[in-house]
Amino acid sequence: QVQLAESGGGLVQAGGSLRLSCAASSRTFTNYTVGWFRQAPGKERNLVARISADGDTTFVASSVARRFTISRDNAQNRAYLQMNTLKPDDTAVYYCALGLGFSSRVSYDYWGQGTQVTVSS
Repeated sequence: QVQLAESGGGLVQAGGSLRLSCAASSRTFTNYTVGWFRQAPGKERNLVARISADGDTTFVASSVARRFTISRDNAQNRAYLQMNTLKPDDTAVYYCALGLGFSSRVSYDYWGQGTQVTVSS
């Protein structure tokens, strides 16, 4: 199995940027699709972005597509979420997850503990 650890969250003012990292413990990371999810207080957990195992295919939710970018470095067993022009509505716990499957039909089997992102107005 794979252990995941997110980092890079914190408190930032509106308009600022953060770069979240997801570090995986095993080279099997390279076989998995990576998803970034977020969950705000009282809200459903939603997919923010997804990247295929080889990095060739990405998806970013329309609400953040102009501002967020997902990437991965398979040589380092790591994935990233670059978040720019942050808004208060981006405040949430952000989770990294790994799964198998294609596009939207991914079963996410491994999850990190999450990292808090708070955006002040």
